[in-house]
Amino acid sequence: MKRREFIQSSAVAAAGLLALPSLATAAAKGKGEVGLQIYTLRDTIFKDPKGVLKQVADFGYKKLETFAYRDGSIFGMPFADFGKYIKDLGMKVTSGHYGLDQAKSDSWEKAVTDAKSIGQDYLVVPYLQEGDRKTIDDYKKVCAALNKAGEVAKKNGMKFGYHNHAFEFETLDGQIPYDVMLKELDPKLVDMEMDIFWVVNAGHDPIKYFEKHPGRFTQWHVKDMDKSDKMRNANVGSGTIDWKKIFANAKKSGMKHFYVEQETYPGAPIDSVGASIKYLNTIL
Repeated sequence: MKRREFIQSSAVAAAGLLALPSLATAAAKGKGEVGLQIYTLRDTIFKDPKGVLKQVADFGYKKLETFAYRDGSIFGMPFADFGKYIKDLGMKVTSGHYGLDQAKSDSWEKAVTDAKSIGQDYLVVPYLQEGDRKTIDDYKKVCAALNKAGEVAKKNGMKFGYHNHAFEFETLDGQIPYDVMLKELDPKLVDMEMDIFWVVNAGHDPIKYFEKHPGRFTQWHVKDMDKSDKMRNANVGSGTIDWKKIFANAKKSGMKHFYVEQETYPGAPIDSVGASIKYLNTIL
């Protein structure tokens, strides 16, 4: 099932020996705590949310990023109950994905305050429908809406962000939309959640973006690229992206949280969730 069905309602530089202290520093600051975007388990989470979340905790994940929040509930549970259950499992919800329609709606402040009530740090818009991104002017209108939503988040002591796919890197009206967004979005109101897979998929280097816009990319999505098909995901550590080099630049990026996320799998999704954290724990 594609992300858009839920949302209406890497790599090169400074590695070698220099990478080791950078990775150690990231882990020491808590950035080595592996997170999971629950969308990875979208096919099972609605059937047995508590059972699935218990499996995630048993793998050793400490941070979660949600999706599918709507009007005070998530995965068929009251949002407060969900937050308590996550805490009881020894995990923390640090971020959540919300549709642009939600961020522009009258209920946005409720979404923000609900997120705050369970100790969440970020709210993120993860996708733009095709009708919202046909021209550069469309992107600028989106950015204005995101800045406004970010003001509401900031007023409530929360942080707000935007998550990319590959389409933001397709030249439009002679410009790269993602670069336009970086100019139009107020960095005091909107952080960037970089999906590293999609940046690499689009033919760009995440580290160059870190260097050009240091501190701007406070959250990451970590998913690997299949060696034979760049449109498919591989379990983290088994694909083509050099994660040691990427994580060596965590401080430059400004990264505070990162989340494993997969949209396609070599086997069962839950097996990919286990394999990915096992690899990441070897390099963090």
